[in-house]
Amino acid sequence: MKGKLLLLTTKALFISSAIFAQTETETEEPKGELQINGSVDAYYRYNFANAKSLEETNNLTSFTNSQNSIELGMASLKASYTKGKAGVVVDLGFGTRAREFSYAEEPDGFGNGSAILQAIKQAYVVYNPTDNLRISAGKWGTHLGYEVLDPQLNRNYSMSYMFSYGPFSHTGLKIDYNIGGGFGVMAGVTNPTDILSASFAKKNVIAQVSKTSETVNAYLNYVGGKTLSGENHNQLGLTATGKISEMFSLGYDGTVKVIDPVGGGSGKWWGSALYVNVDPTEKFGITLRGEYFDDKDRGFLFTNEDGNGTSLMQATLSFNIKPVSGLTFIPEFRFDNAKDPFFYKNDGSLTKSTGSFLLAAVYSF
Repeated sequence: MKGKLLLLTTKALFISSAIFAQTETETEEPKGELQINGSVDAYYRYNFANAKSLEETNNLTSFTNSQNSIELGMASLKASYTKGKAGVVVDLGFGTRAREFSYAEEPDGFGNGSAILQAIKQAYVVYNPTDNLRISAGKWGTHLGYEVLDPQLNRNYSMSYMFSYGPFSHTGLKIDYNIGGGFGVMAGVTNPTDILSASFAKKNVIAQVSKTSETVNAYLNYVGGKTLSGENHNQLGLTATGKISEMFSLGYDGTVKVIDPVGGGSGKWWGSALYVNVDPTEKFGITLRGEYFDDKDRGFLFTNEDGNGTSLMQATLSFNIKPVSGLTFIPEFRFDNAKDPFFYKNDGSLTKSTGSFLLAAVYSF
């Protein structure tokens, strides 16, 4: 009996030691890093033409298609987890901005598209084989352009024409490489622009060459391939920022897109914008955006009454007021002008220009 008791005691000690060793090993394993941030924004917009009899808002850019209404822009939550050389990013958004950003996933009543998929702004896996090499797979916001989806990262609340009619997102595989000396390159293969799922579709190619420093950052961007409908497209863009002093900085965005329709021929649209930023204090800033958008070649996006293409200009003056950390109020005045009568008056007639006032509140954490 004593022998059996001794044997059981010995087994218990071995088991306890194994469990303790396993627990100790698991405890000693380095933990990953989890970061969570997000934002909520709301706005009010009033167009001075007030074409209420036609229900025309005179808004031709993304996210602010409303009139005399208090609107929720987007509630956003982003989580990123990194452990060792790998990680994952999940970025979700709910509201008008997220829905328009993921317009390709709009439910069509035939089982295509999903409101749940529209909430996925970004979702991708990251692997860093070395300190200078980064591989990403999934869906992410486009590299083209000066403005981005999240309002807290822009100084103007309303969007430019180039943002609204350029790519929003890409789904695929890309590789970023840090050459050194502030230079970097990126290349990738993706589904057609803004498309989350594209079985049997031909892939697009994306690329970027960048140079960053303490005062000047410049990005030369490219995306090209075929659309779902089979059209060839190639888009090249240049984005740059420059810090003149602690108070003054400039931003530039320019892009040109060449399109070869399925029926033959070719055409293009292009745009150019300058952003002048003034920051007298940490709690108060001013941004003046001036943009020219040209679609006269084939009228791919904008056509006048005669069916011909046209061009547009817009000037936007935005004030960034930050009373407390995380909160920004943005009073904004915008003036849009087209080459041809393109906007609506309240009596139903057309006019070349229109003006709007907007007040936005953005909180980010």
